[in-house]
Amino acid sequence: MALTSSIIGYDPHWPQRYEETAAALAPIFGAALVEMHHVGSTAVPELAAKPEIDILAVVNTPDTPASWTAKFAELGYRRGGDLSCGHRFFKRDVDGVRTHKVHVCSVGHHSIGRMLSFRDHLRSHPVDRVAYENFKLQLERENVGGIAEYLAQKRPYIDEVMARISAGG
Repeated sequence: MALTSSIIGYDPHWPQRYEETAAALAPIFGAALVEMHHVGSTAVPELAAKPEIDILAVVNTPDTPASWTAKFAELGYRRGGDLSCGHRFFKRDVDGVRTHKVHVCSVGHHSIGRMLSFRDHLRSHPVDRVAYENFKLQLERENVGGIAEYLAQKRPYIDEVMARISAGG
């Protein structure tokens, strides 16, 4: 079963795609927007990734106003399930292929630090970046259950890296 898109080699245009997308999305949140970040594998130079731009929007409200969902829909996004309380998710597909994911987290949500720390660690630790890339490519090759299986299999690996980061390594 296919993932939402195939893993490809790093594309140096991904940061620009993030900037363009962030500029289009920021007005949706209005005064509730605290900060926006490029996260996920496309935010790590030289890391192969599914070419899906991951965006983290930090907002100062636990709510998801209907106007946000409507404005996202106008830009081709649809609401995904909440990943946890205070962590909302939107996704955009073009011709059946995922192109963007938007994580909308309330200020203080634990996912904010986790996403930023993991991204920053991979940016500054090339050995871990290469190991993570190889692991993701292996998971993609062996995948039979689709994206849910892929994400579930990645989670323990990411948890292990996060434990090392927390321990100062």
